[in-house]
Amino acid sequence: MTRCNWMMLLLSLPMLAALLGLGTWQVQRLAWKTDLLAQLAATEAAPPVPLAATPAPYTKVAAEGRFDHAHEALLGVEVRNGLMGARLITPLLRDNAPPLLVDRGWVPIERGRAIERPEGRVAVTGYVRPADTRDWNSPKDDPAGRRFYLFDPAAMGLALGLPAPAGYGLVALSEPGALGEALPKPARGLPRPDNPHLGYAITWYGLAVALVGVVVVFLFRRNPEAHTEP
Repeated sequence: MTRCNWMMLLLSLPMLAALLGLGTWQVQRLAWKTDLLAQLAATEAAPPVPLAATPAPYTKVAAEGRFDHAHEALLGVEVRNGLMGARLITPLLRDNAPPLLVDRGWVPIERGRAIERPEGRVAVTGYVRPADTRDWNSPKDDPAGRRFYLFDPAAMGLALGLPAPAGYGLVALSEPGALGEALPKPARGLPRPDNPHLGYAITWYGLAVALVGVVVVFLFRRNPEAHTEP
């Protein structure tokens, strides 16, 4: 084998190891993500549990209290069917507990339709939403206009003139048989992350196979006499 062939092999082996390592990592991520999605599906199908003092994120829970519609706000921007909208955030006032910011669902920003605002004591089923992390790139809120682009319960409670709210939120889930045209439009289920890891694994392993093919062809062409019949 020539010096050039040895150099080709020495250069290709680390690349092959890296490609195989990346493919294996994606297979491991695929197993983790599949298990996570299964857990989310099981949580979504199970009945809600009472809201604890420090609930785990994305737990399906039930909370009771009274909506404070006078201090509702809008969160984020979301376009549906060509309409600009946002999430309607309403404080839920609870007995012997801090206010809980509830994401009641999507509403259009231009208020052309009536929004349901139940009075009296209500029970809300939803999942626990952790607070967002604010950094230098976070969008700027409009506290005076009650428009927020980052879910920061402490900042939102201060801007709305509320007692210090819980450090997490509750995203309301739609009830079976709920009217499709009613506003706000609650979430239909727990959020689910994308699971593209199978495609990524195939890509990395495919590149590894292609690299092996390139090396074999290179060596064959460099040494044609070694592959000819005597």
